[in-house]
Amino acid sequence: MESDAAEGDADAGSEADADSAAGSGAEDDSEDGPAEEPVRDEHTAVLRVSTLTGAAASDAAGSGAGGDGGEAEDARPEPADEAEDGSDAADGAEPDDARPDAADDADESDVADDVPATDAAEDAPEDTPKDAAEEADAAADGDGTPPEDAAPVPEAPAAPGDRNTSVLRPLVSDLPAERTADPARKGPSGAQKAPTRASAPYEAPQASPTAPKPRTGPVAPPAGPDAGPTGQPSAPAKPAAGVPLPPYAGTPTAVGTPTAASPEGAVTGPDGTRSMPVPPEPGAPLKLLAELTNTPPPRQTLLRSILRRFKIWTPLVVLLAIVFVVVQALRPLPSPSMALTAAPSYTFDGTPLPQSMPWPAEGQSVAEVEGLGSLGVHGAQTPVPIASVTKVMTAYLILRDHPLTGSQNGPTIPVDAQAASEASSSDESTAQVKEGQQFTERQMLQLLLIPSGNNIARLLARWDSGTQEVFVTKMQKAARDLGMTNTTYTGASGFESSTKSTAVDQLKLAREVMKNDVFRSVVAQPNIKIPGVGTIYNNNNDLVHVGVIGIKTGSSTPAGGALMWAATKKIDGKEQLILGVVLQQHGGTTVYDSLQAALVNSQKLIESVQGGLTSSTIVKKGEVVGRIDDGLGGHTPVVAAEDLKAVGWAGMRTTLTMTPGKDGLPHSAKAGTQVGTLGFGSGSARTTVPVVLRSDLSEPSFGKKLTRLG
Repeated sequence: MESDAAEGDADAGSEADADSAAGSGAEDDSEDGPAEEPVRDEHTAVLRVSTLTGAAASDAAGSGAGGDGGEAEDARPEPADEAEDGSDAADGAEPDDARPDAADDADESDVADDVPATDAAEDAPEDTPKDAAEEADAAADGDGTPPEDAAPVPEAPAAPGDRNTSVLRPLVSDLPAERTADPARKGPSGAQKAPTRASAPYEAPQASPTAPKPRTGPVAPPAGPDAGPTGQPSAPAKPAAGVPLPPYAGTPTAVGTPTAASPEGAVTGPDGTRSMPVPPEPGAPLKLLAELTNTPPPRQTLLRSILRRFKIWTPLVVLLAIVFVVVQALRPLPSPSMALTAAPSYTFDGTPLPQSMPWPAEGQSVAEVEGLGSLGVHGAQTPVPIASVTKVMTAYLILRDHPLTGSQNGPTIPVDAQAASEASSSDESTAQVKEGQQFTERQMLQLLLIPSGNNIARLLARWDSGTQEVFVTKMQKAARDLGMTNTTYTGASGFESSTKSTAVDQLKLAREVMKNDVFRSVVAQPNIKIPGVGTIYNNNNDLVHVGVIGIKTGSSTPAGGALMWAATKKIDGKEQLILGVVLQQHGGTTVYDSLQAALVNSQKLIESVQGGLTSSTIVKKGEVVGRIDDGLGGHTPVVAAEDLKAVGWAGMRTTLTMTPGKDGLPHSAKAGTQVGTLGFGSGSARTTVPVVLRSDLSEPSFGKKLTRLG
């Protein structure tokens, strides 16, 4: 902004000098008559502006008016600034009697403005005497008013090297309003002369019909307000030769002294003018910065590359290592596990017992030692009538849905009329009961299983489910739950020949029902006395033999003789349960004969199994049978705390299993601590011995925790 103001003042001063130079002749013409209308065209405006700036004239002489038209037009000052400066000067303080002369002077200045600046320059003598210039300087040093007859002294053209020199130029905007009353601005009559540029409005030159050709060379940087033809800041134009600058009306200010109105840091020149220092070359700081920062790196070597990578990666590797160590140390320990290292199975010596057993020649038969395994199955397992063996399922459901424990007798059940009337039937086995009698649940089970009363079976079905049909549905569902896939129940007593099953299916039911202590106690009784009925006898004559404990007989013409039986044998102080079923046994000519055949054949099987059961020591005390794995590669051996004896028969192959304690395996423990059991068999036949630690069990070391991967 300061440079723009300085340039505006310089232009104003140059225009005033040019008007003074051309105004002497124009005043006489304006007094005699109206002046001719000057010709206004593009060339005239360009030459006029070039003369005012002081630099375009020499450029026009060198390159021609057509090529410099655009540059001169860029250097032209703003019309609004000139009009404003002129109006400020015209509105300054003046005597009232000087205003008519000022109007005349304004007319004269209008004529002078219209005269091309080139004419004024051409009319000026080339060689001006030295004394004329000295007189003009003396007049300027005095009161500031040049003599009327003093001729303007033109300056010598500026040397080419002086174009970039900084010249202090007065700014019109910096001159106070009182300067318009300066005597140097008055004419001969004493009236103040108004600025010539404010008397006539500025008219922009018309565009030339022939536009200059576009430049094809390198694009110059954007020109600033003070930019010259080459885009660099140009020196301000000097005032016209021979025209002295009007004196400053205010208080003189020493050169280089900042004024109150000046911006901070600005230097005030003569007559209140200001100038700004020429900025340094734009590229110099960048070059200095590049020299300071663009230091070439040292020569790359293998050792330097390794060191640089080591510095970069070492902190990261150390951090990851610390995180890894903390995580590994705080991770929960894996659960220890126990593994069997002894022989997993044992086979008894001798001829296999199932091959030597007296299996019946007809029908179906099956036997097993509960918890140890099956002794074998004989006969085709096709569904056949099972007669009163059906009552085992009836008793199983009554005890399941109305359980009894220990010596409990259960609820009281009354005898209805249907059960009392069926008691006198001669076509089936019944219990002699009367209507209105009441018996406990335990007594009803005794009447059902010992004398095999069909009327009691149907009575219990009605008491449990309301009708026998609903109870039969429950029987069928229970059979499916036990896996008896080849069994069909159509009644609660088995009197119906449509109730069919297989020996294998009935063995599944025997295995389940014999788990009930109340049922086992009832079927093991050969006879019993019940109040209101008398003594009743079990038709299972095998019960008279040692070790036979049931279970239920069945006989009918379609079924022949059938028996679900149970026996026991004590081996090494432990009782073993033997279960079996025989179906479709026939003998003689009557149903009774067929039942006796079933009893005889079953007894043979019972005695064979009882005689074939034996025991053998398969693991000795202190023998290493397994180990505990801590999950991180550590192992601690375990040993049997007692001798393990297996019960079986010749040819039987038993499997050993080792089971952890119910509280699980510890991470650390002392030697001799029990950590589990070693055994064989299942159910009630399972035999076990404790296993203990042979040495101390310790937690995994820190090194093992650190190196664990899983």
